[in-house]
Amino acid sequence: MQIIDAQVHIWGSGTPSGQHRQTARYTAGELIAEMDAAGVDGAVLHPPSWDPGSNEMAIAAAATYPNRFCSLGWFPLDDPAQRGRITTWKQQAGMLGLRWSLTRAGQEHWHEDGTMDWLWPAAERAGTPVATMAWHFLPLFGRIAERHPHLKLIIDHLGLVRSAQGAAAFETLAELLPLARLPNVAVKATGAPGYATGAYPFPELHDGLHRIFDAFGPHRFFWGTDITRMPCSYRQCVTMFTEELPWLKGADLERVMGRGVCDWLGWFRTSPA
Repeated sequence: MQIIDAQVHIWGSGTPSGQHRQTARYTAGELIAEMDAAGVDGAVLHPPSWDPGSNEMAIAAAATYPNRFCSLGWFPLDDPAQRGRITTWKQQAGMLGLRWSLTRAGQEHWHEDGTMDWLWPAAERAGTPVATMAWHFLPLFGRIAERHPHLKLIIDHLGLVRSAQGAAAFETLAELLPLARLPNVAVKATGAPGYATGAYPFPELHDGLHRIFDAFGPHRFFWGTDITRMPCSYRQCVTMFTEELPWLKGADLERVMGRGVCDWLGWFRTSPA
């Protein structure tokens, strides 16, 4: 079974946001060492917005290690001069889509103030998947998906309430689960341990994970970690899904742990890592 992490960051400058490791650099080489120790074969890089050179760093990593990395990159959405980049975006090494967290100062309302309106049809025409932290605008996200049925969209971090833990994190489920009816919407099951108040194997999360999996299915539910802010080891992030969820097994487990995200993004890894 190939294990592909649906979200990790590497960076070379800037101040990491939130609970991420407060280190000036975290390189592809350092990440690969952690992946190898945890039994992770590949990862989808998400260049962080705190490092203005993060796209170039991700491109270099994918060019050097094409079977270990692909990327969902970004460019400044509030700069109209940047918009033309979307037509050739996937011509860059390893770039298979776009991602904005919408958590940086000034970005919180881009989804509703018109800043992103041009993006959805442009990405649909270009065949470029888009991921974002949509937990706080799930109904609008659903309407966007309906208007652009050929645009693959990904909801980050299970669509749960950012910075909440325990039952409070799952308060968005009533808005999230109905979006499963839209075949162009997928969910990254990333960062799950960060929503727990207790210790590994984080049993308080298991029912919520099961409900989301049942709604979206194994083809649109992608395991991942966001490892640089997780409260447990990389290996425990893996085994939480591969060993601690009895309802996740067989072909479904293989899809959740890697095949699904590779198929969704069109990442055709040519050989073992």
